[in-house]
Amino acid sequence: MSSRPAPSLHRHRPWLALAAIVLTAVNLRTAVTSITPLLAGLGAQFGFGATMTGVFGMLPTAAFALFGVLTPRVIARLGAERTALLAMAVAVSGLLLRASADSTTLLLLGSVVALAGMGSGNVVIPPLVKRYFPERIGAVSALYLTALQLGTMTPALAAVPLASAAGWRVSLGIWSLLALAAILPLWLLQRQSRRDALQQPPAPPPAVNGKVWRTRLGWSMTLMFGMTSLVSYAMFTWLPSIMTEAGADAAFGGVVVAVFSAMGLFAALAVPAIASRLRNPFVLVACCWLLSLAAYAGLYLAPMRAPLLWAVLMGLGPSTFPLALTLINLRTRSAGGSAALSGFMQGTGYALACAGPLLFGVLRQHSGGWAAPFALLAGASTVVLVAGWLACRPQQLEDQWLQATPK
Repeated sequence: MSSRPAPSLHRHRPWLALAAIVLTAVNLRTAVTSITPLLAGLGAQFGFGATMTGVFGMLPTAAFALFGVLTPRVIARLGAERTALLAMAVAVSGLLLRASADSTTLLLLGSVVALAGMGSGNVVIPPLVKRYFPERIGAVSALYLTALQLGTMTPALAAVPLASAAGWRVSLGIWSLLALAAILPLWLLQRQSRRDALQQPPAPPPAVNGKVWRTRLGWSMTLMFGMTSLVSYAMFTWLPSIMTEAGADAAFGGVVVAVFSAMGLFAALAVPAIASRLRNPFVLVACCWLLSLAAYAGLYLAPMRAPLLWAVLMGLGPSTFPLALTLINLRTRSAGGSAALSGFMQGTGYALACAGPLLFGVLRQHSGGWAAPFALLAGASTVVLVAGWLACRPQQLEDQWLQATPK
């Protein structure tokens, strides 16, 4: 008798599962980067100022944190396929509501709804990869993370030209079509999953219903992911100001941010494939730490000496982001373990990331210079180094659940 249903699942319909995963991934940031370039114009139209602009800026990490924590419970009740389908349906609703808004309140509500769907999508993809591609985690992770990066960059580049050509409502709402495109393969996938569940005997319950927050692996991966995100969001917010204060014009500041962002695409392509081939990928974390420190030193001491080099180094430093997402599946044995670790790591990690832009700005205002803010980033990167040393060691979440369970 065979007791390996998961491999048969991904043999029977790999392309359907792959299409569902990739199309979901490409939608996970469109609600974030499609609105930020338009906030000044929207503020003038709806009458909100810098405070509300700051609220829109903090919404993504706050929503990703909240719905990251809640999503594993939804997965346990509905299954990963139906949870992903629900996430994309919610994202479509939010994007359309935001595009039709006639007040700041509806603009904000539409953003929250869209980000709720995308926050759930963040968490549900790793267990889908684990379920359908357990033997190709590196390759499929690289593919979906590349799609995520493309879905991050494209709306940011297209937002202003679309708004100029067709109006801000089209510029905000057009991304709902991309989310709609993900719904069909997800619907087909969940239908087939339900048929499989009816045809196969029920799987035995997991030996341990573990609590990720009780494990060393859970906390080390959360700190690695959270501090990486803190640094990234701080740089997305403040890098233009650093460059303009150093003497660059606003357009060149935008170029530096674009180069910084583009390095994430390179990391998404390379890091999962490398990590899946290494028993202990800590060497990647150590390289990221060194690259980050070099970038901080360059931006602080001589920002205009080699600004594009600092942007490249700064952009490669957060390669621990795709590494952490890949480790979710490399450090778990089951789709259930993957979902639990994904939810805890991303939910708690994004909560930590919320503080990045704010703390960087507070330190800048109170110190009057950039030394203290960069010291904050250096400290966060060192936390990533230590946490990565613990997370990258060969281990499995389910083993630590057993150790943490009272006898």
